[in-house]
Amino acid sequence: MVRDRFAPDFDPDCGDVPLTTARQDIVIGRWQGLRELLRATGPDWSVRGHRVRLLAQACASSSTAESWLAAEPHSADALVLRAATETARAFNLAITAGRGVPIDPHRVDTAVMASLQAAEVCPDDPTPWISLISVARLYPAGVRRQELARWWDELHQRDPYSVEGHLQVLHYYSSRWHGTHGLMYDFARDAAGVAPPGCALPVLVQYARVEEYRFALDAAHGRQSAVGLAQHWSNDGAASDVRRTWQRWISGRPQGEVAPAELRDLNYLAHAACHAGLPDIAGPLFRMLGRRATRTPWSYTGDPDKQIAKWRKEVGLRG
Repeated sequence: MVRDRFAPDFDPDCGDVPLTTARQDIVIGRWQGLRELLRATGPDWSVRGHRVRLLAQACASSSTAESWLAAEPHSADALVLRAATETARAFNLAITAGRGVPIDPHRVDTAVMASLQAAEVCPDDPTPWISLISVARLYPAGVRRQELARWWDELHQRDPYSVEGHLQVLHYYSSRWHGTHGLMYDFARDAAGVAPPGCALPVLVQYARVEEYRFALDAAHGRQSAVGLAQHWSNDGAASDVRRTWQRWISGRPQGEVAPAELRDLNYLAHAACHAGLPDIAGPLFRMLGRRATRTPWSYTGDPDKQIAKWRKEVGLRG
């Protein structure tokens, strides 16, 4: 009997079924499902951040978030979603404009003001501060160091182990935006160093390595051979980083199903383990993931479907 070829499941909602249902409402312009979802999510900041981010991406090309806010202008959840949606729209404009081409600063200002308004109405919620730090990097010169530090303090006070919040600061500090490789790696390693066992923050080092690779790829005009792919991912430092993240995060992580909000982080670690030549780590990670996968970071190094199928085969997994 011929086995079916392995096919990753790139569910954009990462297996979050209530989120998928709510996103279907956006297509028909119905905002009530968004309200119900975020109300049910409550103050589980990791889940809330995951859902708001993906809802915002879906709302960016529609008026659903504005319809909700018009119907319930004092809704805290509507204000948080509107801020994230304005942030997503600003990034969509930046992507369309192309790297290095500034967009209308008014659009960035709009997202900043929406984030600050949401933060004021939702004093305990870290989500608006994540939106704020994220959109800040779209200013051509960034923001003043003191301002970024203040926003970071506000976020850190509310959710000190937020992977998404740390990730937005890491992007800001990267060479592709307003920092350097050294600054980015220092931030990632500092965060990993204070993370309690089982916390996902050590994976920031793998995110940093992907950021460095993307910067090199841009400089090489997309020619992977000019970047030194194997050396970048498989040098002794890269391999040590993967083992360290495995030990600090996965070894201390409670046993159980992979949550939608951590699926992308696990894919980053699995990708790093594969390219570092560490099948003893890649294999268990693939078993944890099953068919579930995210397109990034695999898409930065080739075809995601082919890469995942290839690496699974190399660690002895079939179908």
